[in-house]
Order: sequence, then structure tokens, then C-alpha cells
Amino acid sequence: MVAFDHLILLTLLILIPVCIVLFLLMLRWKKNTMHTFGDADVVQRILTDYSPARPIVKFVLLMLTLTMLVFAVVNMKIGSKMSSVKRKGLDIIIALDISNSMLAQDIKPSRIVRSQMAISKLIDKFEDDQIGIIVFAGKAQVLLPVTTDYAAAKMLVSEANPDIIQAQGTAIGDAINLARVSFDKNSKNKKVIIVISDGENHEDDAIEAARAAASDGLQTYTIGIGSAAGAPIPVNMSGFNIEYKKDNSGNTVVTKLNETMLQQVAAAGKGTYVRATTNDAGLNKVFDEINKLEKKEYEARVFSEYRNTYMYFIIAALLLLIADLIILERKTKLTRNVHLFSKKHIIS
Repeated sequence: MVAFDHLILLTLLILIPVCIVLFLLMLRWKKNTMHTFGDADVVQRILTDYSPARPIVKFVLLMLTLTMLVFAVVNMKIGSKMSSVKRKGLDIIIALDISNSMLAQDIKPSRIVRSQMAISKLIDKFEDDQIGIIVFAGKAQVLLPVTTDYAAAKMLVSEANPDIIQAQGTAIGDAINLARVSFDKNSKNKKVIIVISDGENHEDDAIEAARAAASDGLQTYTIGIGSAAGAPIPVNMSGFNIEYKKDNSGNTVVTKLNETMLQQVAAAGKGTYVRATTNDAGLNKVFDEINKLEKKEYEARVFSEYRNTYMYFIIAALLLLIADLIILERKTKLTRNVHLFSKKHIIS
């Protein structure tokens, strides 16, 4: 098991490709400047102390040093010991609609982004509950089995998009049926399904699926995201030019929230329906509802000890930095006859 103290700081690694581009531009500028003085081979023979390979080696060492420092700062920790703990919680599967209609922007910044943000905030409220993630469009698939790994759940939800599933539509019934078989049958915890969708273009009997889940003791809650007025579906968002989906007649397709169907699904599933707004994605109310449910005690296997690795990265960074300092960009009197970084490495 790997964990990070400051996972967000891994974004600092984006500085490396930026530095590489700047370095390549600098090398190109140096090469062009050298050509202004005459033939490159002649200039190279005149500048006997100049080594074109040394700056490249030093740059590579510097980038490796930066990488090591970033991993030291985020403090990657490796789980080294498992232990059993007693917890009380629920088993919850969130089924997220990732059909193309969820790209509509009647809920800012878009239906799918607002849903992702809300799910992330909801996960932050969990303590001992187990969570699974299902995504669906024309069909459903498990994105994350039921687990207590909240970090993985948040990461996978943030990356969910319509490209994951090619079959388009809104198969809510398929998502509910998949959730039914995805729960651990040996778990005695109360089981809850939360469906987040605009409810449009549903292709199966979602109401019957929710009723069947209720007969198994599962409760299905639904959150409607979208507006009654609806919004067009973006299909191409390049810069400021946005193209929208059109029908066969060339008319812009408008996707609307199917609130009635989602209410019927929640009623059949013995749960509650909540309509999302721009300011409240509805999960708070749902969380308050499910938090009132009876929580059973269960045994979980968790990592109780972690081994910090930041010191290894710091040592590696120091060694790389020392190597960078030792290697000079120009040859000295002692290293003038050493051709380690020259193109023609001759062994006499």
C-alpha cells in the first residue's frame, strides 16, 4: 500500500517538461549563435575548453534532482504492516452517469464536473463507511470495488468521463443491477446505492431494477442533476468555439432533466430523490439521510504501519546535486585530455 502526505504537490513535476522545452530552445539558440561566428567544426576546435555534452549531462542531473526533491516533499509512504480493526459503517455504491448529456452546462461548470466535485466532498465526510464507484452510460461498469480506500475513489471519480464507455444512453437499471451484485454478500452492513444522473434517454426498466434491489434490502437514492429548461450538449470545445450536438435535421439537441423518472426510481428503491442545484449538488441531503441508517460493526484489514521514504529521495537528490557540482561546463587543465563527454571517445 502506497500513500502520500501531500499528493497535490506531485503537480510540481509539470515543471520538468517545461524546463526541458526551455533547455532545448536554449541549445538551439546557442547553436544558431555559433553559426554566426563561422563553421561550427572550426569554432569547436578554437574553443578547446568547451564541451557541448557537459551542459546536457548537468541539465539531466538537475532534472533528476528536482524529481527526487518533489518525491521527498510529498513523502511517499509504503504500508509495511497489516492489522485487523473493528469499524461501524455502511456499504455505499455511487453510480455516476457519464453519458454525453452530462457534459451540458446548465449546472456550472457542467453536470459531470459538478457531480465529481460533490462526490469528492461526500467522500471527505466518510469515516468508516465502505464505498464503491460505478459509472454508466449505455451500459454500466465497475470503476472501483467496495473499499475503504477513499483516496483511490476520489482520484478515479475525478478522471471519469464519457470516453470510458462508448455505448451512449442512460442505463440506470443496468447500473443498479450491477451494484446489486457488486456488494459483498458476506457483509452484514446496510447497503445503499446512490444514482447521480440527468435521467434522460433511459433505456431500461430502472424502476423495476430499484424495486428488485429493495427486495434484497438495498436502498436506492437518486440525485437529479440538470435543469427542466435543459441545455445543449457540447461535442467539440476547442478554444472559444463550442460546437453542439445536432439531430438528423440539423437542429441543436437540448438535454433536459427527467425528474419524474428519477423520483419513481427512488420511490421504488425505498430511498429519497434530491434535485441538484448549482450551489448544492444534493449529496449533503442524501448523506444526512443515509447517516441515520443503522451501522453494523465489521472487521477491516488495514495498514497500521507505514515506512517513510522521503529520506531516500533526499539522499538521492544530494548525490545528484554533488555530481552536478563536480561536473563543470568547461574543461579544466586537469580534465582537458579527458574525453568522457566528447563525441569521439578514444581509448589508447
